[in-house]
Amino acid sequence: MSILLQIVQGGAAVAETVAETTTEGGGMDIFSLIWKGGIVMIPIGILGVIAVYLTIERYLTIKKASVLDSQFMGNIKSMVTEGDVRGAQRLCVANGTPIGLMIDKGLSRIGKPLKDISVAVENVGKLEVYKLEKGMALLATISGAAPMLGFLGTVTGMIRTFNQMQDAGQQITADLLSGGIGEAMMTTVAGLVVGIFAYIAYNLLSSFINKVVYIMEATTVEFLDIMHEPGK
Repeated sequence: MSILLQIVQGGAAVAETVAETTTEGGGMDIFSLIWKGGIVMIPIGILGVIAVYLTIERYLTIKKASVLDSQFMGNIKSMVTEGDVRGAQRLCVANGTPIGLMIDKGLSRIGKPLKDISVAVENVGKLEVYKLEKGMALLATISGAAPMLGFLGTVTGMIRTFNQMQDAGQQITADLLSGGIGEAMMTTVAGLVVGIFAYIAYNLLSSFINKVVYIMEATTVEFLDIMHEPGK
């Protein structure tokens, strides 16, 4: 969670700096400047909200999935050795993690060939990984779509500025140029901020998921070793 806090705090610091600079430069607050960025700012803002929500929601879900009691597999082995398969299954359900669900499925197949047990465990594992990756494709899409929307807003803003220059004729002023170009560039800044945040979040969450997958694979091997012991 500390990584997310650093991202949020960093974003807040940047926003504060931009707000101070804007106020000092032209007496216009940041919200007014964002509003003048045009209608393209609306979808960029929506994508930003979705990106933040997905990042927090996925992080909490992945963190919960990665928590595993160091004594979990030891307890499972003891119960299976003593013949208390039902007790081992209850322990798996109480664990509530993808690993617990995988082991529970394997325990339900005790008595069948080891290959069947292995396939059942792997199928549950694949399903749980799919659940962990839910929303990741959307986060990756946002990381690419937000900057493109920003560039689109800049292009349309520049077109609007040129039209204003044409209408002004010989009355073109520096304020007209700087104001129009500044407003057009605001969408690029907003799109890049959202895109960069989504890109960093996607890569961090992907690394966390890979860590969970590694733990799941290691636990699966340990469980199959238990099932392969003589007398199982």
